[in-house]
Amino acid sequence: MNSKRPVNLDLGKFHFPLPAITSILHRVSGIIIFVGVAFLLYGLQLSLSGEDGFGRVSELLDSFLAKLIIWGILSALLYHLVAGIKHLFMDMGIGEDLESGRLAAKITIVVSVILIVLAGVWVW
Repeated sequence: MNSKRPVNLDLGKFHFPLPAITSILHRVSGIIIFVGVAFLLYGLQLSLSGEDGFGRVSELLDSFLAKLIIWGILSALLYHLVAGIKHLFMDMGIGEDLESGRLAAKITIVVSVILIVLAGVWVW
């Protein structure tokens, strides 16, 4: 057995660069959207079932928790959209080197935060 292999890794020692963090968040936001769509489709189905169902969904959407969940799903959707556009530019060969990749990651974060705050204002 090779004794130079690490037995356990201290995850606190790893420091990811900003482009890696934005890429990981892009994947996480995709998972949040995938799960969130199930809840949104259930709400749509319930609201289309009749007047009682529509009233229940309308009443539910007035609660703080529901608005927080809707804002979370919208936030994931907006971040995923902005990061996806960044990836499309990278597929065209724009922003593939180190410095432009860092700049693109910063732009992604800034634009996403602005859109997420605007979505929060819209939801509430």
